[in-house]
Amino acid sequence: MTVNERIKYLRTEILHLTLEEFGKKLGVTKVAIFNIEKGNRQLTPAMKKAICREFNISPLWLEVGEGDIFLKLPDTLLDELANEYNLTKIEKKLVSSFLKLDQNNRKIITNYLKSAFLDD
Repeated sequence: MTVNERIKYLRTEILHLTLEEFGKKLGVTKVAIFNIEKGNRQLTPAMKKAICREFNISPLWLEVGEGDIFLKLPDTLLDELANEYNLTKIEKKLVSSFLKLDQNNRKIITNYLKSAFLDD
């Protein structure tokens, strides 16, 4: 299956979207999607990224058809932030511990960090 065929398969068999619905979510016309699926237009890196981001699709699956179609979603918002900012386990634990503090202790730590790192 080609990347173009995978896009059509994704749209029709997995997501059950029309050309128009799929294109609208990506900010392009149904004609643009039709042309990509038919191989009349190449899949640009920007469009590939948009498809993966919008529908949580694995870039590896989209490009070569290997692995799971969908990316594993983070279990929590903290997991998502840790992934987005490439936090180490220690950094993630620090953020998690900070968020579990009561407001008074958060304020104490925030004031300390502010005085240590920010020029006011």
